[in-house]
Amino acid sequence: MSEEQQHIPMQETPQTGNAAEGADESGVQSVPPLGRSALSFARTILFTILVAFLLKTFVVEAFRIPSGSMENTLLVGDFLLVNKMAYGLKTPRYVPLTNLAIPSLTLPAFGSVKRGDVVVFEYPGKRVETDGNEPVYYIKRCIGIPGDTVTIRSADVSVNGRGILPPSNGRSSYVGQRLWIGSPRGSGAIDGNNIGPIIVPKKGDVIALTPASALHWKEFIEREHHKVQIDPTGEVLIDGVESSAYTVRENYYFMLGDNRGNSLDSRFWGFVPEGNVVGEALVIYWSWDPEDPGSGLRERASKIRWSRVGALIH
Repeated sequence: MSEEQQHIPMQETPQTGNAAEGADESGVQSVPPLGRSALSFARTILFTILVAFLLKTFVVEAFRIPSGSMENTLLVGDFLLVNKMAYGLKTPRYVPLTNLAIPSLTLPAFGSVKRGDVVVFEYPGKRVETDGNEPVYYIKRCIGIPGDTVTIRSADVSVNGRGILPPSNGRSSYVGQRLWIGSPRGSGAIDGNNIGPIIVPKKGDVIALTPASALHWKEFIEREHHKVQIDPTGEVLIDGVESSAYTVRENYYFMLGDNRGNSLDSRFWGFVPEGNVVGEALVIYWSWDPEDPGSGLRERASKIRWSRVGALIH
């Protein structure tokens, strides 16, 4: 017998009459067509869910505009797609399907946040300040990048001594709101219309610490996960160690609402750390006026803002 003719004999299955239902001639149980279809459908659904999760986590995510702080660039009822890869590929900041924070890494970026970008980011303060335990996301325009000097006088905005924005429509409606205390500002500023000059911190900046300046920078330093104390002798302690200076750990941005007469932004809750940036607002994929949409299909259809659907965000 030649080598090609050699084979391993297969054990035959005794048969009486027809083969058992659902089994082939070798005796191996086959999957009924209906079962194969269900299995294929389940695999397709799982694959689709996985792809959607990866896209939402790393590439693009949808957001809705709930307030008028970015009017008239963005309106209440606009639905946006945000490019999460614009400033680098980031690993998740939270365990999927939970609010449990985990360390996040950023892979090399395609670009960095620029002045004028409309940016989505996680609120930089404590969650208790937003009346909830879930992360809260804001969308604002970046007007100051690390190292810039921002000044607001009578609602005129200048960066590095050069005016960049005209006066807003009306003064800030948040009169009496506590201003951010994490950086020097102009005296007498209580309504967000006269601030600065403020230097936007950048990674590696060194802040000289005295008892007075330590109180001024306390909240900023504690947001970088350090504890600030002043002992009875007047010495400044960082994490229990006597310190005369503090080195900034991250790059920061100054964010401002386009409708800054009615916007809570960096004037009130401070700089946005680079690690909190989610991505750049890309396009309006849907828009409708949420005011009194009515109950009928015709009334709801009349509220759709067709002219805004597909508009790029600038």
